[in-house]
Amino acid sequence: MFTPHNRWRAALGVAGAAMLTVSLAACGEEAGTEQPGAGPSVTATADSALAAKVPDAIKSDGKIVVGTDSTYAPAEFLDPDGKTVVGFDVELFTAVAAKLGLKAEFVSAPFGDIISGVNSGKYEVGVSSFTVNDERKQQANMVSYFQVGTQWVTKKGNPAGVTLDNACGKKIAVQKDTVQVEDIQKRSKACTDGGKKAITIEQFPGQDAATAAVVSGKDDAMLADYPVGVYAVTQSNGALDLLDKQYEAAPYGYVVSKDQAAFAEAVRDATKALVADGSYKTVLDKWKVGDGAITDPAINP
Repeated sequence: MFTPHNRWRAALGVAGAAMLTVSLAACGEEAGTEQPGAGPSVTATADSALAAKVPDAIKSDGKIVVGTDSTYAPAEFLDPDGKTVVGFDVELFTAVAAKLGLKAEFVSAPFGDIISGVNSGKYEVGVSSFTVNDERKQQANMVSYFQVGTQWVTKKGNPAGVTLDNACGKKIAVQKDTVQVEDIQKRSKACTDGGKKAITIEQFPGQDAATAAVVSGKDDAMLADYPVGVYAVTQSNGALDLLDKQYEAAPYGYVVSKDQAAFAEAVRDATKALVADGSYKTVLDKWKVGDGAITDPAINP
């Protein structure tokens, strides 16, 4: 089995429930409407000892500016109002910021621009389902907080007969700049090395477009992170199916600048505090992603 490092960040999902609804409606399908309850599921209380660990340059304005690709439901996506970023990633990091005595301000950005934006100071943290891998650890500090694998999704009934071990000649959708791109490229090379047709790989700037391509039948399947795949299937009201099981689970990490080691430690310790007081579990359970819980957040695990 090929080894993705999950979403270059790791990725799959809907741009959000609203975007998926639009995509499905355009294809003559009715989208599901079940959503977790509005508003945060926990209210974290500031911890003075943890707040003291945050560098003055970051806490001086009372907020943490967060870069996020808001096309990746249920982790981070736009509310039906079209501007508010919601999701389990959002709720978790909002609670992390609160533990540090700060507010989190989420700014939507292309996924591939977030790490460089953190390193340039445009964002103070990147929260966007980034899988921790060696390449990213060379670029930034990664604070682990969750763990998932890659999941394939097909149109209902898998009419194209796609299999994970033989997608040769099929059309597969992925989000650009994710680890799923590397995964499917390796699979395509294995096809051609074996004398079979290459996989036609369609890379989309947002996961919403990748999902819509499968719903419409334009593409035969897509790859994304497990919770995003499950959410897409749930919201499709029968238009999509999961294909096989997730594989090669790896941790997600908050992205902190390489020169902000003290801040990375503060973020790690605040995340640990949420695990200890039960808030962490409450958020994950609300979004039905508790299977990805970890017990020991770490820097560059």
